[in-house]
Amino acid sequence: MLERLKLLQHINPPSGQTNVADHIPPPKTLNMSLKYNKVLLIGATSGIGLAYAEKVVEDGKKVIVIGRRKENLDAFVEKHGKDKAEAVQFDIAQLDQIPQFAKVITEKHPDLDCVLLNAGIQRGHDFSDPSSVDLSVLGLEFTTNYLSYVHLTHAFLPHLQKQKNETSLIYTSSGLALVPLVKRLNYCASKAALHHFILCLREQMKDGPGDVKVIEIFPPAVQTELHDEKHQPDIKNGRQMGMPLDQFTEESWAKLLKGDEQVPVGMSEQLFDLFENTRQERFHKMVEMVKKAGH
Repeated sequence: MLERLKLLQHINPPSGQTNVADHIPPPKTLNMSLKYNKVLLIGATSGIGLAYAEKVVEDGKKVIVIGRRKENLDAFVEKHGKDKAEAVQFDIAQLDQIPQFAKVITEKHPDLDCVLLNAGIQRGHDFSDPSSVDLSVLGLEFTTNYLSYVHLTHAFLPHLQKQKNETSLIYTSSGLALVPLVKRLNYCASKAALHHFILCLREQMKDGPGDVKVIEIFPPAVQTELHDEKHQPDIKNGRQMGMPLDQFTEESWAKLLKGDEQVPVGMSEQLFDLFENTRQERFHKMVEMVKKAGH
């Protein structure tokens, strides 16, 4: 009690004496700024990608927006100015064109230090009626959601590995990579494949070369055009499904700024708590076991 009284006398001293609290420096403000200076954002014409592009500009960094709809890309650059944004029209489903696309981008932007892969499509397929399944649509969905991401990773990694500073590959995955929806079986399969690819890629990148951070975002259902009736006729009022886009953007962006390598939001966060954290513990134990075995 005597020590406490002495402390209080220092904090609230009698008139004329120095107040110790006056000499305590204020707490440092956390730097909540995106650590990367130039972001290539693939799939930026609408929805989550467009929202993230806005965040990059808001953070004072430059963004190169990529997508198929030129009018949307041009509107973004016109809104923010060419000093903050640049646009390139490109269809990532054209796998054979990805190496040249990456070459052009990295030659023009040697300081590119972040590639954010966000493009994706979702379609319904019902194999109980095989005649209703269009395999070309199914193939495009898997190519867009998975194979293009693998090709883009392969194409941009050499550039990112050469940088002296930390760089990153950021992937928009899905909570459906963890628990699937029956009618969206191909979409879920593509996201599950991507999730496992990313888990293993992160391990491969740990020992270099370079300092490439591998980040995965797990959105729940979010209110975007992904669920629009024109894309998925069996869904009515699809744009109203799930978490509001603004809410998802704020929550996920805060985690990205904090430096999280895995960014589950909403339902996806619940799935991590229920089983995904435990499953990944098993994965890391297997990684260590394989390393010890020298494989």
